[in-house]
Amino acid sequence: MAGPGPYSGTSTFALVARVSAFTLGVVYGSMKLSYLKAKAKSHKITEAKGHH
Repeated sequence: MAGPGPYSGTSTFALVARVSAFTLGVVYGSMKLSYLKAKAKSHKITEAKGHH
């Protein structure tokens, strides 16, 4: 049952899962970064409006 066939399949699946998880993390991180940048920009704009 525990031959090289099923094992290689699981390792391939693990590799795919790891790559997809890494890609998801990168995408999530960049989205979060752009969101925080936009939030900071809008905060600065409202601050500038309040000064004038």
